[in-house]
Amino acid sequence: MFDLAQGVEMLRCNNTGIRFQGVPMPVRELLNRFSADAMPCQRRVAVQWVAAGILLPTWANGAQAQMGLSGAINYAGWFRALSQRMAKAYCQQYLQVLPGAAVDVMGLARKMVQSGNNELARGMQSGQWPADVGRQLADVQKQFALLNQLTAAPATQIALVVAASEQADRTLLVAQTVTESIEKMAQAPSARLVNLAGRQRMLSQRLAKNYFLNAAKVESKVVQAQLVADAADFRQALQTLKAAPVSTPAIRSELELADSQWLFFDSALRRPADDAGLSAVATTSERLLGVMDKLTSLYEAALREVLG
Repeated sequence: MFDLAQGVEMLRCNNTGIRFQGVPMPVRELLNRFSADAMPCQRRVAVQWVAAGILLPTWANGAQAQMGLSGAINYAGWFRALSQRMAKAYCQQYLQVLPGAAVDVMGLARKMVQSGNNELARGMQSGQWPADVGRQLADVQKQFALLNQLTAAPATQIALVVAASEQADRTLLVAQTVTESIEKMAQAPSARLVNLAGRQRMLSQRLAKNYFLNAAKVESKVVQAQLVADAADFRQALQTLKAAPVSTPAIRSELELADSQWLFFDSALRRPADDAGLSAVATTSERLLGVMDKLTSLYEAALREVLG
């Protein structure tokens, strides 16, 4: 049985590629799709998309299918965060908050969306997905195409920023739907932890996006209410994850780090939207995203071990 963690390590450490079910996967070609100067957490996620593509076409009944689905929850769940991350980066460009970093984030997010669409589409083409999940994945592609179009225009007008944010929210809704559908397919209570930890990635990006919208003088009761609700949801989810019976030393360590990074991010969100406050939100949201991504992967690995 192919072990995802081992496969990721192989992808990181050797350049000869691997062969799975007779299909050669050249590592250099795949990794070169992504920016060489991307943050470690971003490059890790890029590699994980590739690993997901290896597992998805081989789903079968039983534990192996459960493990493939645990990965799919993680990867499909990334669409939620990517929708908000693109809108956040677009608003950053409008506000000229670390604009170079915002351009890099936008570019990487687009590549991850395209790669994720391509890999998850394999399940559709091979008939592995139920019809409703296939339709949901197609809707995700459609909504991201619209978001790509909106964010391709220079971020010079607040109306464009608002339109991008609204489209990101529509994209988030369909991404949430497909993630929940795949979680139900897993038929394992622990799959909820992968989904819950993965949702924290999205919250880190939506909180930052809404902070930037406030800074851009977007008057919206929805934005204000969402900021308060998302902060409360993030805190509650951290407590739920801490209390969960699925735990390892690595998970406990990462939860402690998530706690500390959340405190930094929460403090930044409470700052005035001046240059220092805007930069603090931009940087701390990225750090928290990286921590929550690693934690999601740890829960996924723990679930695979339990099922295997």
